[in-house]
Amino acid sequence: MARLLSFLKNRRGATAVEFALVAGPFVGILVVILEAALVFFAQEVLQTATTEASRLIMTGQAQTGNLTQSQFQQDVCNDAAVLFSCSGIYVNVQTFSSFSSMTQMSPMQSGNFNSSTMNYGMGAAGDIMLVQVFYQWPVILGPLNFILANDGSDKLLVGTAVFRNEPY
Repeated sequence: MARLLSFLKNRRGATAVEFALVAGPFVGILVVILEAALVFFAQEVLQTATTEASRLIMTGQAQTGNLTQSQFQQDVCNDAAVLFSCSGIYVNVQTFSSFSSMTQMSPMQSGNFNSSTMNYGMGAAGDIMLVQVFYQWPVILGPLNFILANDGSDKLLVGTAVFRNEPY
């Protein structure tokens, strides 16, 4: 009985045990924070690239230069090549009669990404345009990716620009 009481009163190693209990969740939270920050940064890079490339349509440069969908995707990629693979960038460009009739297209069907639903129409001067750029960002945290992933192990990033084409 005296040995049991001596063992219970002994405080040597208590700090190491407490740290071992707290270290796992602490490191996990740090990794999730870093992954979320990377996803938010990638989203902002994609949005900036979308805005910059959309200016080609808004100013009429894409229409007068007969820019194809793949050329427009390449323009987006040129602005975002630091983080993205050009082959993973998908573009949807639609024309609408009014801002209130605008609906955004979702490439997600039954939980899977479907690139066959993409449109590409640059419109004419004065048309109301919706430009969406999609990229599937890989989430690499294994079991922790349930927080960020919306397509298996990927996070669908979307850059959007809405504008009226200038008279060109």
